[in-house]
This record gives sequence, C-alpha cells and structure tokens, in this order.
Amino acid sequence: MNLKSSKLFPEDRLLSLDFFRGITMFLLVAEGTHLWSVLVEPPIAGTVFESFFLQFHHHPWNGLRFWDLIQPFFMFIVGVAMPFSYAKRKKRGDSETKITRHIIQRCIILLAFGVALHCGYKRRLVWELWNVLSQLSVTILIAYFLMRCKWSTQIIVSFGLLLLTEILYRTFPLDGYNQPFVKDHNFGSWVDMLLMGKINNGGGWVAINCIPTAAHTIWGVVAGQLLQSGKSQTEKVKKLAIGGLIILIIGYLLDWTSVTPIIKRISTSSFVLASGGWALLVLALSYWFIDIKKINRWIFPFVVVGTNSIFIYLFSNTVGGQWLNQFVGIFTHGFLEWFKTPEFLINLTTALSVLALEWLLCYYLFIKRIYFRV
Repeated sequence: MNLKSSKLFPEDRLLSLDFFRGITMFLLVAEGTHLWSVLVEPPIAGTVFESFFLQFHHHPWNGLRFWDLIQPFFMFIVGVAMPFSYAKRKKRGDSETKITRHIIQRCIILLAFGVALHCGYKRRLVWELWNVLSQLSVTILIAYFLMRCKWSTQIIVSFGLLLLTEILYRTFPLDGYNQPFVKDHNFGSWVDMLLMGKINNGGGWVAINCIPTAAHTIWGVVAGQLLQSGKSQTEKVKKLAIGGLIILIIGYLLDWTSVTPIIKRISTSSFVLASGGWALLVLALSYWFIDIKKINRWIFPFVVVGTNSIFIYLFSNTVGGQWLNQFVGIFTHGFLEWFKTPEFLINLTTALSVLALEWLLCYYLFIKRIYFRV
C-alpha cells in the first residue's frame, strides 16, 4: 500500500520525514489537550498502566523517559528538512544571500513566537527563553552556517559544542552556580540570571540548552544530506542506524558510569547523545519501512498534522490551551454529568474531543492546501 500512488503527495516526497514530523507534532498537540495528564490520574494512578503513561511526562531530573525525546526529535527533524529546503530554493533560482536572509528572518520570528508563548502562559509580558521555538531559533542558525561544510566538519563541530558545554558546566567557578549537575545551581542557571534575571524555579530548564542541542539540528542536516545523496537506500539506512547506535550507546555509558548524568533539563552531553541516537534510529526505521518498503498509507493522519507543524504547535499552545479546552469542556461536562459519568471519563472525553477537533483543523488546511510557513 503506497501513499504516493494515491496522488496525495508527489513521487519525490520523503514520506518518512513527513511521518516523523507528523507523529512528533501529534504527540505535542495531544499534550496541549491535557491527555497525558489525564492518563496518570485515578483510576490509572497506582496501577500497572501508570508507569507506561508516565513515559509521556518529563523525567524530574536524572533519567530518560520517552517524552524527553520529543524536543530533540523536533530539533532533529528541522535539521533533516534543511538540505531539502535549501536545494528546492536553489533550484527555483534563489541566491545564497536571499536564502541566508530568509533563514535569519525565520529565526527572528521563531524567537518572537517563543517569547510570546511564555507571555501567553503567564498572561502578562515576560522575557523568558525556555521555549523550544526560542531554542530552535539558535540551533537553526548554527546548523545552517555549517551546512555547506563537509559532513566530517559538521560532526566535529557538533561534538565540540558538547565538549564546550561539559567544560563550562564543570569549571564555572562562581559560588552558587558551580555545581554542574544540581538543579538551579549550575552554569545554565547563571546564564539565565544573566539573560533574564530569573531561573526556572522548580523546573530546572535553562536557555543555554540551545548550544548543546544544536548538535541535534546539525545531525539532522547531516542525515538529510545523506538521504539526498546518490548512495543506495540500503547504505543510507545502514549509516543512519550505525551512527544512531554508536552515539546512543556512548550517551547511556556516560550516564551508567556516572561520568555525565543524563539530564534533559540542562541538556547534558550524555542526554544529547542518547536522544540524538534515538532520533537517528527512528529516522532509519521510518525510512526503511515507509520509503523503501512502501508501507505508508497508515501514516496519513500524522502527515496531516505535520504539514502545518509550526501553526498547530502555536494554535494548541494558545487558542487550544487557553480557550478551546475549556470551551469543549462546557459541553462534555454538561452532557456527561447528566449520566453520572466518572470525572476521569469526562476529562478523557474532553481531551480526546479537543484532539479530534485540532486534527480536523489540520485536515481542513491540508485538503485546502493552506500551509503556514515561517
């Protein structure tokens, strides 16, 4: 069953990338409906299912859950798409200067969106840089200016960024911020005080994550260039899988040997390596299954979401989270309470209803060929 044969997509479309982007965004949209929060409430809480659904929540500090991979996946996917976008622009005649100007403008807009989302969360003007879009505005620039270098150069620079992060965290001398892997008392927290005059109390997130996690976007670019190359499909899958396994093992070894703990909230080098390895493996598997074996019709619901990824991310975090959830809840609570439906089922129905409505919005945009680009 081949999705391309249905004429929904052109023959040269990399459907594995569309799927990877789409399922990542679908999971993020589901978070905005509070679905993952509902699924760890009673009666799920305290059962064997709770540990499964906890995988859709960030690890509190040292450790790695599935949900900790979503942001690296997002960064990585953007990188994979960059060589294809660059080639498309060159083919239509865009100059180097024009493409570079577009990238810079895009990063400024992403930074503005990231800051604006924090204002929306707090319902007042704030200057906060912890949002994934703010981080992405930096990682895209780094990856873009490296993109025309050799693969080896890009990879060396990415590891250099991880080494730089290790050095800064381990050698920073200022009291109160010289404990590299302690929440709110590390180099990243000091940078937050410098940039924003505050730290992410309780969360431990730091804005300087954009430096180590730039490796995710760089590795995405290298993966995209590999998929663009004239190498055989089998060789492409092999290189992606081997590269992913190597850095995955290194990342976990650094954690298991207590050299560098896996901490997503400050993007330690072990976390970047482990999560980057998972990203490469998921891309390799998706490419083999979807683009080589042509088993791809089932990916359509996810691709619909991925075609307007930035739009639906912003929508679910603004209109969705701050209005639609409550609006739908008026009706689900109102009707289901008549039948004395348990609170858990009401909340679950509300989350799934909002998710369905947001998917239908993406589907409408898809069939009308309306694509929001930054």
